[in-house]
Amino acid sequence: MDARIRRHASIVVNHSVDLQPGDNVVIAAPSDARDFAVALHEAVGDAGGTPVYLDSSDRAERAYLRAADADDMETPDHELALYEASDALIRVRGGENATEESDVSPETMAANKRIYKPVQETALSKQWCLTQFPSTSYAQLAEMSTEAYENFVWDAIDKDWAAQREHQRQMVERLDPASEVRIVSGDTTDVTMSVDGMVTQNDDAHHNLPGGEVFTAPVPDSVAGEVLFDMPLYHQGREVTGVHLVFEDGRVVEHSADANEDVLTGVLETDEGARRLGELGIGMNRDIDRFTYNMLFDEKMGDTVHMAVGNAYGDTVGPNRERNDSAVHVDMIVDMSEESFIELDGEVVQRNGRFVFEDGFESA
Repeated sequence: MDARIRRHASIVVNHSVDLQPGDNVVIAAPSDARDFAVALHEAVGDAGGTPVYLDSSDRAERAYLRAADADDMETPDHELALYEASDALIRVRGGENATEESDVSPETMAANKRIYKPVQETALSKQWCLTQFPSTSYAQLAEMSTEAYENFVWDAIDKDWAAQREHQRQMVERLDPASEVRIVSGDTTDVTMSVDGMVTQNDDAHHNLPGGEVFTAPVPDSVAGEVLFDMPLYHQGREVTGVHLVFEDGRVVEHSADANEDVLTGVLETDEGARRLGELGIGMNRDIDRFTYNMLFDEKMGDTVHMAVGNAYGDTVGPNRERNDSAVHVDMIVDMSEESFIELDGEVVQRNGRFVFEDGFESA
């Protein structure tokens, strides 16, 4: 077994979910990540936890979704009971075919999201970590060799997370007390939103591994303006490009995409909350320096911001503030490296991808 697999497992168990003796943990991983699942079981045993293993199969999930009647789908209460009885959840991305679910209709996917919402909410109420195993399918998606992709993934995961947290703290201290955010990129993106009373989180790989972002929730009815998400979205096994959203009073009132617009429409029509933003995130992980069609990595890139339509994470919503509620949470990315800036209450804190506390900000 590659030593980096055991190192990856150790980071997940001991840092990301911080497993304690006696904790019950669910490990969900695809078959091509079997070595990683073995290493996770070793790490859980060393930490004094008790694992339950789920072999997550996109192929099996596709078979169910194509066979089931969307109107007859019901919440899987047996899976809900498993998470209710657990203390932690480790979910691993991988799989033999990253486009496995590309021929499932957007309407069926949206119906499945709706009935699965209670399970998702319970899972997110526990200690949880979503991470990536460097499978060949994701290497192909990133247009990288298997070896290069393995190096990319494990280099992004095995880093000094305390130092990363300290770097990101400088942005947290500016965003958390702010009231209004304005994001401008070229002549295609100019959007404002209130974050007054919301809570800014410092992602140092305790839920997502890799981490490397600062994120919060907008006040749901405050978002106004337009956004061109100029980096592709890979969702439901399909590439959605050129997503353009127009917001009024917090809602998406116009939308379009250059490719696979039906996928975007399906997301926005999932429920009422899917037409509002649930997250504003600012990528700050400089070790993730290329786009790989994998949002777990891409949203953390320096020189980017991302916004998610749909559900807001509870820990980003301040007391006495409305939480946007939805069965979906879909992130999309804006490249901020050129002709771009972020303003907080009228002060520019990032220009052309450089933060005010970084060298080169003045000349950016």
